[in-house]
Amino acid sequence: MPRERKIITYIATSADGYIARPDGGVEWLDRPRPPGNYGMGAFMRSIDTILWGRKTYDQALGFTEGGGMFGAKVRNCVFTHRPPASPPAGVEFVDEPIKAFASRLRATPGKHIWMMGGAGIIAAFLDEGQIDEFMIHVVPTFIGEGIPLLAPRHRLVPLKLLSSRRYPDGVVRLHYAVERGALSRPRVQRAPPPSSAP
Repeated sequence: MPRERKIITYIATSADGYIARPDGGVEWLDRPRPPGNYGMGAFMRSIDTILWGRKTYDQALGFTEGGGMFGAKVRNCVFTHRPPASPPAGVEFVDEPIKAFASRLRATPGKHIWMMGGAGIIAAFLDEGQIDEFMIHVVPTFIGEGIPLLAPRHRLVPLKLLSSRRYPDGVVRLHYAVERGALSRPRVQRAPPPSSAP
């Protein structure tokens, strides 16, 4: 029986919960890495598809000359309502409902799926019940302001801690499962009936 393909958000945040500065800057992530690079190699071997929001994809193009990180070894899917006229090799642009896309992706044989981000696409998938796990690397640095892990919205999503690991440089990896059926929609607060007392 083929294993279930999971959609996993594997990401780093500052100690105050941001994934980037307001302008998308991530220079605060430039730091010496411990041996094993926080398990990145093992994680990359466990996935064969990466999901990108358009802004994060554009940022990544700026970091890698010629888009070198988008190769044939993994399938790269970029969510956007405005796909380019001539998509670069190795990149698919997606403009369809999240549930339909995720259901079709999970139904095809393959490895797990990396939800790269950013905040908007992570939140959109989470709110549709389409993220299975979060692997959050908390970097011991405050940056004061920036882009949060999730785009803001009223939500209540319980998580189950699967594991935690402390690295020699102070980074802590928190591995959570999203509890199935736990997504909570905003509730309408009903006002109490008016009192009949004088």
